[in-house]
Amino acid sequence: MLNTHLPRRSLQHLAAHERPQERLEKQGPKALSDSELLAMIIRSGSKDLDVLSLATDIINDAGSLAGLLNWSVETFCEKRGIGKIKALQLITIMEISRRILQQRTATDTIFDTAAKIYAFALPYATGLEVEKMWVLSLNNKNRLLKFTEITSGIVNASIVHAREVFRQAIKHNASAIVAIHNHPSGDPSPSRQDIQVTRSLREAGKTLGIDFLDHIIVGSRSYDPEGDGYYSFHERGLL
Repeated sequence: MLNTHLPRRSLQHLAAHERPQERLEKQGPKALSDSELLAMIIRSGSKDLDVLSLATDIINDAGSLAGLLNWSVETFCEKRGIGKIKALQLITIMEISRRILQQRTATDTIFDTAAKIYAFALPYATGLEVEKMWVLSLNNKNRLLKFTEITSGIVNASIVHAREVFRQAIKHNASAIVAIHNHPSGDPSPSRQDIQVTRSLREAGKTLGIDFLDHIIVGSRSYDPEGDGYYSFHERGLL
């Protein structure tokens, strides 16, 4: 008769030379691969999949370790060997990671280049399957006052109203703003709608006396023809 109660294949069931915790103790966390780091959190797999294989499978599905930042409880639970409690623990860790990245960047950065803005926005945009638009409200030294999500869905001039964008700037007494949105395809090249939105925001900024510094489109370096991972209207001389 088949045994229907086979043990879950945990880190302890791996051969000694395969156990990441031993190298973690001896060499530190930098010695571990992405899969091994994730396996240290998951701890156990399923009866037919060891924990390292499960961790590798999860990262492959996400595209990268960073891709897990936007996984939901339901997405984690789709993986055999991940239950509800473990999924909740994982998204908690991902949220902590996201906030550390964001808070460190927000407090230390003067947002005076497109590259810095891209680095700040990337944790928010990574893994999203829909377009979102955000606004950075900045003081007169280009330090962050407020980061706000404006829309979720297709970003075009018909749904991105300048009053919604600049309302946040006025509310927080901002001297300048930067608009940011993502392209889920990974190619940050602007569409006709993106150009229309940019023109609309530029004219509104002139009317209100609030500098519209840039509109950054966040994509992926892998899919960007220029290899930057983002498109900056300011860098291209369009603002």
